[in-house]
Amino acid sequence: MAFPSAPSALWIVSLLTALFAAAVHSNIVNDEDPLQPTTSDETVSVGGTVTLTCTVTETDNSSLQWSNTAQQTLYFGEKRALRDNRIQLLRSTPTELVITISDVQLSDEGEYTCSIFTMPVRTARATVTVLGVPSTPQISGFEKPVREGEKVTLTCTSTGSKPPAKLRWYKGDTELQGRPDVVESVPDDPTYNVSSELILEVSASDDKAIISCVVDHDSLKDEQKKTEQALQVWYAPRVEISPEAIDGNRMAIEGQGFALHCKGQGNPEPTIFNWEKVEGELPPLAKAEGALLSFSMLNKSDNGMYICHAGNDIGKGSGSYTLDVQDTTALSKPPNVDHAVIGGVVAVIVFILLCLLIVLGRYLIRHKGTYLTHEAKGSDDAPDADTAIINAEGGHSGAEEKKEYFI
Repeated sequence: MAFPSAPSALWIVSLLTALFAAAVHSNIVNDEDPLQPTTSDETVSVGGTVTLTCTVTETDNSSLQWSNTAQQTLYFGEKRALRDNRIQLLRSTPTELVITISDVQLSDEGEYTCSIFTMPVRTARATVTVLGVPSTPQISGFEKPVREGEKVTLTCTSTGSKPPAKLRWYKGDTELQGRPDVVESVPDDPTYNVSSELILEVSASDDKAIISCVVDHDSLKDEQKKTEQALQVWYAPRVEISPEAIDGNRMAIEGQGFALHCKGQGNPEPTIFNWEKVEGELPPLAKAEGALLSFSMLNKSDNGMYICHAGNDIGKGSGSYTLDVQDTTALSKPPNVDHAVIGGVVAVIVFILLCLLIVLGRYLIRHKGTYLTHEAKGSDDAPDADTAIINAEGGHSGAEEKKEYFI
């Protein structure tokens, strides 16, 4: 009598297990049953790896088994039952059976069963949810430059998400409000295509602005998928006139050369420049060459307002500059000094001098000079000088000391 091979026997065991598990599935499970297996639901993205863990509190030496959504046995204890290299045994003990499934596909989604062959057979189920990873979004609707003041409609599309992804719009770092996402299911596929529209009325400041479409999805935990589109806006020139340095000098000095530069900022760049002088024609010594108006030698008669007109294919713009020619003495004048600064310096000097005078006066008062005079005692009643000298008590040596003070 021939016995079936080991793999065939496992298939038979798997089939019997599935039938028996279905028969007893309606039984009430006691949560305090130490032989009741426990599992947990798992979520994984397409291409990722999911770990399925089945445990029991106690064991009666019965084997644990994992089955897939089609009730095919994956592992019976340490024995592999299904030839799928994506499924690997991570750990097997009398109380635990842990397997992994790598490179998960959408078809792997479903309910997995862990069983233990006791009497009756006890089972636990784990639902594996597979997330469809959305594709990098694509922006369309901007194939050529837009004129200032016009509206442009941009469309962002992302495919392959499950559940449907959400799309967000940004201009630079500022989030913009687009139309609500449009979600479309894919025939014969559990994924979705998502699209969103953004309508912008552009201005000159939007030229070269970066518009981004970003995908939000649970499968993109540490990854951001986005697409950027640089706007190109056509607008008429904005004109500004500034003096141009000639021989290092930008001052308008009589008798010297001078130039004005017309700077036109526009898209496309302005190519047409016209110069005029308000209330008169351009001076004879003034020469207009495109964006540059040069004076070979300035004269007081050159004073006045000059206007530059710059144009491109979109329109024209104008700017003005008032020319005020200075005398030749302007170059030799000493630099202007702030009178407030001079007044402050003088005040400080006067204050210092006053302080010095006060200190000097106090010093002289505290150090007064003294001198001594000596008069002979008894000389006041003498009839003459000789008698006074004779009556003096020891001359000046015994005289009373008197003090006179002077300042």
